Amino acid sequence: MNDRITGEAERSTAMKCRGAVLRGVGMDWAIEEITLDPPREGEVLVKMAVAGICHTDDHFATGDMVPSPELVAMYEAMGVPVPDYFPMLGGHEGSGVVEEVGPGVRSVHPGDHVGLSFIAACGTCRWCVSGRTYLCDNGAMMMAKEMVTDNTVRHHVGDEDLMAFGQLGTFSEYAVLAEQSVIKLDDSVSLEAASLLSCGVTTGWGSGTVGVGTQPGDTVVVVGTGGVGINAVQGARAAGANLVIAVDPVDFKRDTAKFFGATDTCPSIEAAIPLVQELTRGVMADRVVLTPSVVRPEMIAPALMLTSKGGTCLMTGVPKIEFSLVPMLLVDMLQNCKTFKGLLYGGMNPRASMPMLLDMYRNGHLKLDELVTRRYRLDQINDAITDMREGRNIRGVIEFP
Repeated sequence: MNDRITGEAERSTAMKCRGAVLRGVGMDWAIEEITLDPPREGEVLVKMAVAGICHTDDHFATGDMVPSPELVAMYEAMGVPVPDYFPMLGGHEGSGVVEEVGPGVRSVHPGDHVGLSFIAACGTCRWCVSGRTYLCDNGAMMMAKEMVTDNTVRHHVGDEDLMAFGQLGTFSEYAVLAEQSVIKLDDSVSLEAASLLSCGVTTGWGSGTVGVGTQPGDTVVVVGTGGVGINAVQGARAAGANLVIAVDPVDFKRDTAKFFGATDTCPSIEAAIPLVQELTRGVMADRVVLTPSVVRPEMIAPALMLTSKGGTCLMTGVPKIEFSLVPMLLVDMLQNCKTFKGLLYGGMNPRASMPMLLDMYRNGHLKLDELVTRRYRLDQINDAITDMREGRNIRGVIEFP
C-alpha cells in the first residue's frame, strides 16, 4: 500500500497536448499545442474523456463577460484589478480518467473516473460549511491563471500563461486540476452523462427545484430552454410543478422542452404573459427562471410581470458584464412581496448533487442521454460553437479518443 501511494505521488515531467485556446473577443477558438506542468501538492492530472459545450464559454468570445475599455478605465480609477482572461483555455464541463496524482492527494488515484466541478470548493470556508459551496471563497479564482492550490500557473502556450476556464479548461486532451475540482465516480457511470453534470444539468436542475423554491402544484415559467433551461424544466416537473411553461424563440427547443416535461410553450416572454394569465386565472407564475443565452435588462420587467404575488424570479443566465441599470417597478416588488434573486450552480453542492443526479439517471428518473444533440472532435470546436449559437443543439459535446 505504501509503495502504491509513493508511486502515485511521484512527479512527472511537463507534458504537451492539444487544447482549444481563445485569444480575444471576436476571435475563433484555435487548436494549439499547450504545455502542462506536472501536478503539485493537492493536484491531479486528468485525461479528458468528454467536454460539454456551454454558452458560458462563448460569453468571452462575444465579449459579454469581458470589460469594455470604458469599464476597464473605471476599474483602474477605482483601484480595482482588471481581469486578464486571455489567452484562455476553454471548457468548464467535463469528465475523464485520473492519469497521475501529486503529493498529498487521497480522494482519487490513477485510473479513477472523475466528474469535474468549475468551483473548486474547499470544504472549510464559512460558505462551504454552511452548505453553500457555490459561494466558496475559491470561486474568486475561478477565472484566474493561477491554481487555487498555490497561486502558480500550470497551463502554458508557448511562453504565455493560460487561464484555464473555471480552474478546469476541459477543451484539452489533458488537464492539471486541484483535487478539490474532481469528484470520484463509479466506474460503471457513463462519462458522457457525467460530463453534463459539471454545469448545465446541475445548474438547470437546481434552478428549477431548490434554487427557485418550487413546490408541488406550482406554476413555473422557464425563459430560455437551451442546455441549462431544459434541465430547469426537468427539475420543476420532478419537484411537482403542475404547470411548466417553456419560453424560447426556437421551434426545435420548444418542441424538445415538451419532451422534457413542459406542459406549455411560448415563443417570447411578452407572449407568455397573456398565456400564463389564462392558465392560472390571473394568479400568474409562482416561480420564474431566467436561463436565456444572455439576460438582458429589458427581460426583467416582463419576467416580474409573470411572477405572482409572493413569487420568486430567479436569474441563472449570465448578463452582459456592463449591464448596471435595470428597469424594475419597485412598488410592485414591495406591495406584491416578490423576490428577484441571482444564483450560481442552481444552489447545488457538486459533491452531493453529482452522485444524486447520476443515481436518478441510472434509475430512469433523469434524462441525460437525450440532451446530447451532436458530438464533435476537438478540432471541430468552432462548428460546435456555431451550432450552439444558432440554436441547433440542446447540448453539444466534444469526445476525446
